[in-house]
Amino acid sequence: MHPLLQRQLRRYLKTAEDAPLPAPDAPAWPALFAAVSEAYEQSDRDLDLIKRALDLTSTELNQRNDELRRELVERKETEVALQREKKEQAALITRLEDTKQQLLYSEKMASIGQLAAGVAHEINNPVGFVQSNLGSLSSYLDDLFALADLLEEVGDALPDGHPLRQRIRAASAERDLEFLRDDVPKLLAESRDGVARVRKIVQDLRDFSHPDEGKFAWVDLNPGIASTLNIVHNELKYKAEVVTDLGELPPIEANLSQLNQVFLNLLVNAAHAIQDKGRITVTTRHLPEQDEVCIGITDTGCGISRENLARIFDPFFTTKPVGKGTGLGLSLSYGIVQRHHGRIEVDSEVGVGTRFQVILPVRQAIPESQE
Repeated sequence: MHPLLQRQLRRYLKTAEDAPLPAPDAPAWPALFAAVSEAYEQSDRDLDLIKRALDLTSTELNQRNDELRRELVERKETEVALQREKKEQAALITRLEDTKQQLLYSEKMASIGQLAAGVAHEINNPVGFVQSNLGSLSSYLDDLFALADLLEEVGDALPDGHPLRQRIRAASAERDLEFLRDDVPKLLAESRDGVARVRKIVQDLRDFSHPDEGKFAWVDLNPGIASTLNIVHNELKYKAEVVTDLGELPPIEANLSQLNQVFLNLLVNAAHAIQDKGRITVTTRHLPEQDEVCIGITDTGCGISRENLARIFDPFFTTKPVGKGTGLGLSLSYGIVQRHHGRIEVDSEVGVGTRFQVILPVRQAIPESQE
């Protein structure tokens, strides 16, 4: 008899492993075989149920695992999307804050421009009548000198000992009439020149602070640069020798008031970069191949380090001491040049100096009204 069958029979009879089995002809054998057969059949049925249960469980587990994997992927995608949205929102908030500050800065500059225009207008009135009075004074002095000449002729016509002749000669010598004849015209010429310079400064100030209507027009940049140099002359004269090399430029389609603000910021920054005394060179060139114009502003100042060079156009970034700068001048200038579809290029070396180049198209590719 097979050992496995023997073990099953002993387990069924609940006998010890070494207990003898019943004799083959014992009456218990048929019942034993029937019981064992039924046990095997039940075992097969149980195994089949267990197998099917395992298969079903395995299928359900696989489905659940697939669902969990999909949920995990979706969750990761959602997290990535949320992180991206968070970064976009942070960038948008930063941009909005930058725009707000730039608008405040622009409004401040506009207010200063309006104030400057008003002051220029008020100065222009007294300057006008001073200039007119100088013209009248010149005419009056000509009359007075003519009268003095007549008196001298009358005195010369009198006898040598005549008291009136002596008085005329004494008065002429006491007042140094010959010196006055030579110096008074020079004083008047210098006064006229000074008044003319004041009028030029006032006119440049009015042109520079002309209300910005945000419109593009065909303009000549060279007079705008000359006007801006005149405005910042007091800022530059103690720090640098200003050398201008303004080439012939075609009219370009631009907003001159905004570009003047760019030139002003670059010139003031150039002056601030010079510690003691240096040179600022302003050049303009026409680039006919690209149909562009190039405005260069070069200084012999302290220069900009490489790590700062990439950040100089960031809002609020400044290398100046606290209280000396807002960090918005170059950022605002960059935005203005971008709106003109141009670019600003910077080349700098620490201890040598910095060169800014503003490159602008002659004609706007996109109509300004569609910007």
